[in-house]
Parts: sequence; structure tokens; C-alpha cells
Amino acid sequence: MEQTLILIHCTDAVGLVSSIAHVLAGNELNITTMREYVDESTKRFFSRIVCSGKVVDAHALTDELRKVLPKGAQVSVNPRKKKSLAVLVTKEPHCLADILVRYFFNTLDAEISCVIGNYDTLRAFTERFNIPFHYVSHEGKSKEEFEKELHRLIYSYNPDYVVLAKFMRILSPIFVAHYQGKIINIHHSFLPAFMGANPYQQAYTRGVKIIGATAHFVTDDLDEGPIIAQDIKPVNHTYTAEVMRKAGKEIEKAVLVKALSLIIEDRVFVTGNKTVVFD
Repeated sequence: MEQTLILIHCTDAVGLVSSIAHVLAGNELNITTMREYVDESTKRFFSRIVCSGKVVDAHALTDELRKVLPKGAQVSVNPRKKKSLAVLVTKEPHCLADILVRYFFNTLDAEISCVIGNYDTLRAFTERFNIPFHYVSHEGKSKEEFEKELHRLIYSYNPDYVVLAKFMRILSPIFVAHYQGKIINIHHSFLPAFMGANPYQQAYTRGVKIIGATAHFVTDDLDEGPIIAQDIKPVNHTYTAEVMRKAGKEIEKAVLVKALSLIIEDRVFVTGNKTVVFD
């Protein structure tokens, strides 16, 4: 049976679910799952709907839904599922390796359009998967020159999302503006704690009892963009900073691939500086 996916984000109002269901029934679509959430603080309504049945004209259904929803409603019918990703790396392989292995075995339903590194370290590994690798060095260049070269290369692939898989360079607001809401970062810490450099040393010095990782959208504020996914691991006084770092790598790659899966499946809505996630 063919399925239809519908995403809705709008101002909250009385009777929205009933109005939506009426339109879908009129188009001979049967709702199999419907997740909805109202953010009471902003009076915003979010819904992810899966229907059985075929949509003859997605544009017509979109227009019909907008007519029964508040003005300015965002409606998407059958958004493109096969997302394309440009992956940015530095030297650490664990997050990239996890992504590429899942891509190879078709357990990550996305296209990896390219991998770009500011070091050449991960080229040989990447090319084993027949994925283009581009080396863009930051050395001997101004930040502006480096980012212009990076942007030109990414733009040529036109990816849906840019994934920072341990890409250890702080991006400028100008660069981020080119890919607003499309850059995903994995941070080696349980945000908002221990932001910036050496989070595991910070955690060790503080004597924490948990460590974690956070996947988030990148904004102009360092490590403060909307959070997509997080996870933690209990630790104790026997963990050195290095042991914490090794344990953290396992959490990092798991959290990043969790976030990517949620985005690829269109389960994430961004609202202000937070997300609504229908997992």
C-alpha cells in the first residue's frame, strides 16, 4: 500500500485536527499515524501524519490543507525522503566511519554526496566507499578565504544538509547564513555544559558523574543551536579524561546517526531555538 507523509506547522487554533482529518478523508487518504504537539508558550501547532493511499496531486492537497489552516501555515506533502549530505571532517574518523558504513549497507537512507576535510587524513578511507573526498586546507589562508573555498565546493553539490562529523573549525555567521537550518554538528559534551574546547578535561576536572554528546543545528551562537538528540553515559572517579574521551566517542557517533535518522525521516521541526522531535 502506498503511503503519504504530511508535515504541518502553524499557529494553533481550535479544531485543527478535525479540519485536517476531514480534508484527508475527502482525498481518500486513511490516517495510519498522526503525531501532533502544541507549544503552549508560542501557541504553535506541529503535526507529522502518515496516511495510506495515493496522492494524485500533492500541490492541490497542499493548497486544500492551507485553506483550512491558519494563515501562514507551513504544509509539506511527501517531502523528498532521500536527502543528500555533505560531510565535513578534520582528523577523527569515528563519526565519519559510522556514517559511511551505514551508507554502504543501506541502513542510512541518504546519499553522501561528498566528504570534505581541512586535513587529508581521511581521504583513503572515504574513497574506499567510492565517495568523492575534497581537501580544503585552512592553513596559510584567512578565515574568509577558507570559508569561501569551502562554500563554493559545498554549493556545487547542493546538499540538503551539511554534517559536521568532528569538523573542528568554528564557522563564521556569514558561512552559517548560507546554510541556515541545514548544518548539523555533533558536540562532544552534554550541552549546555562544557562548551568549547577540551570538554572531557573540563568534565574530569569538575568530577562529573555522567558524560554525553549532543547533536544540534548550527547557529551564530557557538554550540547553542537547536538540539536534535542527546545521550549520556554514567562515569565515576576511576575514569581519567582519556578514558572519558574514548567512551565519549561511542556516544558521539550514536547520537549523530540518531539525529541524522530523525532528520532524514522528517521527524524534526525547528521552533525558535529548540526542536519538536516526533521519534
